[in-house]
Amino acid sequence: MKAIKISLLGKILVAIALGIGIGLISPEWIVRTFVTFNSIFSQFLGFAIPLIIVGLVTPAIADIGRKAGKMLIATEHLASPALRQRAWDMDILLIDKVAYISTIFAGLVSYLTGAAFFPSMIAGGEGLKTLSEAIETEPYFSVSIPPLMGVMTALVLAFMTGLGLASSQHKTLLDAAHGFEEIVTMTIKSAIIPILPLYIFGIFLNMTYVGQVFAILTVFIKIIGIIFLIHIGILILQFAIAGGLARKNPFKLLWTMMPAYFTALGTQSSAATIPVTLDQTKKNGVPEDIAGFTIPLCATIHMSGSTLKIVACALALMIMQDIPYDFWQFFGFICMLAITMIAAPGVPGGAIMASLGVLQSMLGFNQDSLALMIALYIAMDSFGTACNVTGDGAIAIIVNRLLRKV
Repeated sequence: MKAIKISLLGKILVAIALGIGIGLISPEWIVRTFVTFNSIFSQFLGFAIPLIIVGLVTPAIADIGRKAGKMLIATEHLASPALRQRAWDMDILLIDKVAYISTIFAGLVSYLTGAAFFPSMIAGGEGLKTLSEAIETEPYFSVSIPPLMGVMTALVLAFMTGLGLASSQHKTLLDAAHGFEEIVTMTIKSAIIPILPLYIFGIFLNMTYVGQVFAILTVFIKIIGIIFLIHIGILILQFAIAGGLARKNPFKLLWTMMPAYFTALGTQSSAATIPVTLDQTKKNGVPEDIAGFTIPLCATIHMSGSTLKIVACALALMIMQDIPYDFWQFFGFICMLAITMIAAPGVPGGAIMASLGVLQSMLGFNQDSLALMIALYIAMDSFGTACNVTGDGAIAIIVNRLLRKV
């Protein structure tokens, strides 16, 4: 008999439902048992976050130019001589800039929309002063696992090392960075991601036991609805800009990309959707040579959908906990997040795992807040990926137009 395979989203939803159901009737000793487990796992997660940053960000920065060069070589036979020369001179930086600006723009739209609507949505007794009020049950015991370094130290080390390796291409050190990346990715894939449903079960079990879960879920449902509308709006804006530059109907361009959008909903992977995204981009009039290096590169560096989700969820949780925030704080966070997301591993939930360090260091999130961020993000993972890959088509149209003006 073939085993039934449940997606990470399915496991998270089951964990939330079971946590609520069991929390309504559970005795205190069961709740404290899972609180103890969550306490230990939180310590492990806190220990792992700096290592995740170093392991993922360092090789991502070191490799981005080299990978792009390989894609250009692979598509070189498709390009006209004049266009190929322009590509070698400026295409990588151009794609990087357009994709980075698009990602930051999505984050800013998400923040401004959330700042306008979330306070009134979360008001009326639905907010929490701190999540510790909702997660107040004491564990039986705790285990301290101090991290090897602070999160910001890990970020600086990763950027410094990555930029150094990108310049020197020292093979031994680069191989070591990739080896550590494999260890970190395997840890995320084999240890952290599989345990997340049990961790989130414990969180919702405890919140239900202390009577806070339904207030939080009410807010979550509203947030998810707003984020869905934001991601539709971002796609319309991206293709409005692309259509304006290319002098084409933006809605027709967006409609042509719908097969890529729905494929990404199913695969939850930008990389797995590249063939469909590439085909639909060419149907929008982007030459094969330009689409051939823009789409694969954007699958790695263009994270507008993922960024807007993380920004909106982070803002909502800060409002729920009555944590002060301002525009410039989030602007810096969005700029750093757009860079860090490039290092996200290609596994379900990889983007939110790569962003945990920035959430912790720049917004001050504790382990309980990070756990709720993970649950919120994964609940909308498919739509974020779909927004990423569909937006790649708009980036390709913009890049094509800008290259042909050079």
